[in-house]
Amino acid sequence: MYKTGSMDLILHGGSVPSWLLKRMIGLAQEIFTVIVDEFGVEEVLTRLSDPLFFQACSNVLGFDWDSSGSTTVTCYVLKKVFDKVNLGIKVAGGKGEKSRKALEEIEIIGDEFNISTNKIEELKYASRMTAKVDNTAIQAGYQIYHHTVFVSEKGNWTVVQQGLNLESKTARRYHWLSKTLRSFVEEPHSGIIGQKIHQQVLDMTSRKSGECRKICVDLVNESEEKLRKQYMVLLKPNQTFLLESVKPKINLQHLHYKLLPENVNWKALKEAYEVKPKNFEEFLALPGIGPSTIRGLALVAELIYGAKPSWEDPLKFSFAFGGKDGVPFPVRRKAMDTAIKILREAVEEAKIGSKEKLEALKRLKNFAPKTLILT
Repeated sequence: MYKTGSMDLILHGGSVPSWLLKRMIGLAQEIFTVIVDEFGVEEVLTRLSDPLFFQACSNVLGFDWDSSGSTTVTCYVLKKVFDKVNLGIKVAGGKGEKSRKALEEIEIIGDEFNISTNKIEELKYASRMTAKVDNTAIQAGYQIYHHTVFVSEKGNWTVVQQGLNLESKTARRYHWLSKTLRSFVEEPHSGIIGQKIHQQVLDMTSRKSGECRKICVDLVNESEEKLRKQYMVLLKPNQTFLLESVKPKINLQHLHYKLLPENVNWKALKEAYEVKPKNFEEFLALPGIGPSTIRGLALVAELIYGAKPSWEDPLKFSFAFGGKDGVPFPVRRKAMDTAIKILREAVEEAKIGSKEKLEALKRLKNFAPKTLILT
């Protein structure tokens, strides 16, 4: 699978009025009934995995284009719709506490769709790993607080989840699509969209981080004690090196020491050594392996062994009115045109009142100038 994109959204407080929520559910039901009839269930998963289509859909339903609530409420609305109408799709998870019910709800969905036990376990693994990757392998400061899994009757899935960055007061949305799965830990994105490119972002999913990922696994499998000694070298760069094998490959004076985590989970690393993970995905999936531990390993791999990871924010797309900070970006016109065309035709064919139809089409038209741009 590959990630088909993510986006940063401005945080907004408050809740949706009950009358508006009811209207959104009714409108979404009609729109997605048309889309399923026209394109099929699997195409719905593909479309929901596209952040541009998802955002256009949110706008049609009545949301501001850059509101963080567009993610949580749109997913809630779609969950209600797919529970109410048999369209061959169900939704697990949600915001906050509801996100932690995803695994339990996947079990229920699996029973409803008569999905095999092995497939259900794959779905549960995907739920855990998508959250783990976006929380841990990509360190842009976003903590996942909303997690939803859209499951088709065939057992295919799309994950839409959102993370919170308290410092920048933005929320970044991540989309995953199962049917194009290649790897959870290397180049899973076809695009990440947002408003803010962060500096010094450790991206262990980048192809550039391939050697670093390999060295990290080798370090874990060698011994926790040796790894701890190597890490101490980074914390005390002016000490005399007793072993040539732990001498840094680069000048430590160029290191920003504030990036060194103090709370590496050595207990988890010791347990990982006993497990002997075969690859980075297996290692990342282990309990207790969090952002600080991954960062610490990546720094040892880079500074001791010269296996440099990517420190670039994997942002690919951004919503904006033209260029950002004076830098021109090519526009994803074709993707935008396709998303708008599908939604426009769905609205026009939907069994709703003429006034509601006109309002939905107007909102879609207003969304169009909010250009999705490629970095």
